[in-house]
Amino acid sequence: MALPIEDYAIIADTQTAALVGRNGSIDWLCVPRFDSGAIFAALLGTEDNGHWTIAPAGEVRAVRRRYRSETLVLETEFETDEGVVRLVDFMPPRGEAPDVIRIVEGVRGRVPMTMRLRLRFDYGHVVPWVYREQGDLVAVAGPDAVWLRTPVETHGENLATRADFTVAAGDRTPFVLTWRPSHLPPPEPVDPVEELGATEGYWRGWVSACTYEGEWRDAVVRSLLTLKALTYAPTGGIVAAATTSLPEKLGGVRNWDYRFCWLRDATITLQSLLYSGFQSEAKAWRKWLLRAIAGDPAELQIMYGVAGERRLDEYRADWLTGYDGNPVRIGNAAAEQFQLDVYGEVMDALHQGRRAGLKADDPAWGLQVKLMNFVREHWTEPDEGIWEVRGGPKQFVHSKLMAWVAADRAVKAVEEFDLDGPVDEWSALRDAIRADILQKGYDPERRTFTQFYGSEELDAALLMVPLVGFLPPDDERVAGTVAAIEQHLLKDGFVQRYTQHPDTDVDGLPPGEGAFLACTFWLADNYALMGRHDEAREVFERLLALRNDVGLLSEEYDTEAGRLVGNFPQAFSHVPLIDTARTLTDAVAATEARAREGRR
Repeated sequence: MALPIEDYAIIADTQTAALVGRNGSIDWLCVPRFDSGAIFAALLGTEDNGHWTIAPAGEVRAVRRRYRSETLVLETEFETDEGVVRLVDFMPPRGEAPDVIRIVEGVRGRVPMTMRLRLRFDYGHVVPWVYREQGDLVAVAGPDAVWLRTPVETHGENLATRADFTVAAGDRTPFVLTWRPSHLPPPEPVDPVEELGATEGYWRGWVSACTYEGEWRDAVVRSLLTLKALTYAPTGGIVAAATTSLPEKLGGVRNWDYRFCWLRDATITLQSLLYSGFQSEAKAWRKWLLRAIAGDPAELQIMYGVAGERRLDEYRADWLTGYDGNPVRIGNAAAEQFQLDVYGEVMDALHQGRRAGLKADDPAWGLQVKLMNFVREHWTEPDEGIWEVRGGPKQFVHSKLMAWVAADRAVKAVEEFDLDGPVDEWSALRDAIRADILQKGYDPERRTFTQFYGSEELDAALLMVPLVGFLPPDDERVAGTVAAIEQHLLKDGFVQRYTQHPDTDVDGLPPGEGAFLACTFWLADNYALMGRHDEAREVFERLLALRNDVGLLSEEYDTEAGRLVGNFPQAFSHVPLIDTARTLTDAVAATEARAREGRR
């Protein structure tokens, strides 16, 4: 079985990413894109499905890991009886082809090492033909070819490649693995040491644009680097995670393919990038968004491929045993769902982009007018909601909330930017949606918003009510909703997405999953806006403590097992980390400013 999810770190080249374990094994890598077939798939199966391990041959006494300061260059230090050795892993920003470079550095003593490379194409399904060409090791099968270049002598063993070597203090032993379409000539060799310096320079140069200087800068920078690692640079798209099928519940069926771009992520990702100083990434993400949603608003999807592809057909990779025995899914059938809330999130993303200074071009506004026409005609219809339920459509309150956001941002776009649109009609629509939500989506007896109209269920997505401006944070209905979530969805200090009673079939799946980290960040945001700063800080620090040793988060946290669960690393966890750090910093600063004013 693969390592615990928190034992992995990510390296990336802004087009794909690899997961590196604490044991020195790369157990997941898809090339040439995030959503391509994996050449290492041990993460979702066994070693036979592909891995690349470099580690001491003998017993390891201790392992220490870190990223080199404000980069995606990973260092793993192994301590043994014979000495200490450091493994440096990185992927240079994409040049001619995707490269994975691993440099073994001797720190102390003389350490015997072993390298085992087991290439398996098409998600661990295809064993390649391996041969040598001018000293390089070449593996080929169908459209894929991989080159291994190293000064170390290698040999074949059990349909894998192995090397045994010793590293003394001061030694540097490099390995370079390069993917290339099999019909093309061999890739040009790269100098590992030069690429190391260039890669460090690239990441530090990128981070230098960061404008956040608050208390939690290290955590914010690591989250921003993670978002950049999940970016597909040619188009500007940002995938939700680098993996598929890592379970939301160990041994369960809640596991999906997250290597695609969700429109829902657009709002929070765009704002996080803009408010943190990354204008060029925000502009690229906005352009991706406009290209992806172009066309008939009725055909808008909730997610797309990294280049805007619409067909994301889902199938089971049944030759893989799965992580902890969970089914492995490639593609995502949720792309075909109707989720009303994405219209509000798209409208909000484009509005916030204008406010932050991104060009308010006419093509974007024309598309938004068409989106508003669709919202006007369809906002009363049931949908599958933010959580992509598979138990049938409902009148989800969060979906209505985001329809209100769509109308609100349309009105504000006309008022703030002098754009042309039927503002009176949109204002009336905004008022109608608001009245509908307050009448049908709020339970006055229990003093809380509910998951869907007529429901007694709760939904942590309603923590967004004050965050999107529907009601002020000091409104009694916000306070009541927060109190209900604290009572019924807060478990061991973390927030569940929604109530999951054994007799309910809202999501069409067996009950049980980890605490959803984004929802817990939203609770901290609510506390901060309500003036409950100490509680906000406590929740935020609790969330920060869940990060693994190199600062990464998955989608959820299993409070019983004490483990990260869900796809990894997860953009929808790192974005709210950035936002909550800013919200808490700003809230505390505002309170201190009022206190100073009061003392004058």
